[in-house]
Amino acid sequence: MTINKGIRRAEAVGVRDEAVLRQWEDVVVEEPLEIRVAGESLAMTMRTPGEDRFLALGFLFAEGVLQRLDDVASVHHCGRLGEPRYGNVIEVVPGPGVSLDVDVLSRTKRVGITQSSCGVCGRDSIDDLLQRVPILDSRTRIDANLLTRVPSLLATGQANFARTGGLHAACAVTASGRVLAHAEDVGRHNAVDKVVGKLFLAKGLPRDGTTDDPALVLAVSGRASFEIVQKAAMAGFSCVASVSAASSLAIETAHAAGLTLAAFVREGRFTLYSHETRVV
Repeated sequence: MTINKGIRRAEAVGVRDEAVLRQWEDVVVEEPLEIRVAGESLAMTMRTPGEDRFLALGFLFAEGVLQRLDDVASVHHCGRLGEPRYGNVIEVVPGPGVSLDVDVLSRTKRVGITQSSCGVCGRDSIDDLLQRVPILDSRTRIDANLLTRVPSLLATGQANFARTGGLHAACAVTASGRVLAHAEDVGRHNAVDKVVGKLFLAKGLPRDGTTDDPALVLAVSGRASFEIVQKAAMAGFSCVASVSAASSLAIETAHAAGLTLAAFVREGRFTLYSHETRVV
C-alpha cells in the first residue's frame, strides 16, 4: 500500500446549521523543506511532502543555480529514516568537477525561507517562528452565526476581485460583526499583512485591548496556511476563519497558540479544527 505523505487525518467539528458532528477530516500536509547544495543551506520552502527531489531541482534550475543535468551527481534526503524531521532536509550534490553558482540566490534575494505562496521570507527556521507565536486567551467566545457571515463580510471589500477574479481578501471582524479593516492582494499573506498593518497604525490590534469592540476574527478568502495562523496569533486574533481548507501545520499552530481555526466557512456551515469550545 502506498502511503500518501501529502494528506493527514485531523480531528474536527463539523457545524451544519443546528447539527454539530465530531469527525475526522483529510487535510493537506504543510511542512518545511530545507534545500542544501554541497552542504550549504540555500533555501527553506513550505511545501506538501512528496516529489521533493523534483521540487529541489526545479527550484534550483529556475533560480539559475543549475544549468544542465550534468551539474547534479545525486539528490537525497539527509538523516536516517525514522529520525525526527527526516524528509525535511534535501541535499543536492554537484557533479564531478562542477562548481555551482549558489551566489545567484543572494543576488536575486532568494536566500532564506520561501513559502507555498511566496511568504515567510528571510527567516532562519520554522522552529524560530513557532517559538514566537504567543498563547492566546482561551476565555474569548465567538458567535457561530458570525462565522457563517464571513463570506459576505469578505465580499463587501472585494471590489477588485469582482472585476478581475484574481485577488485574495482578508478582513478583521469584531464580535458585533463590524469590519475594522479590509484588504485585497494577489497574495493571501499580503492581504493579511495589509489588514494587520492598518490595525497597527490605528492602534487597534486585538492584542492591545484598546477598544471595547476589538477585532476578534481574521477572515481570509484563501487556504489557511501556517503563515496565516502565525500572523493572526501575533496580532492577537482569537480566530482565523477561511472560506477554503486548512493545512496540517496551520492546525498544529492554532492548537499550540490557543487560536480557533475555522475552515470551509459558508452560509450555515463551517468546520472547526482547534479550540472549538470557544464557538457558541
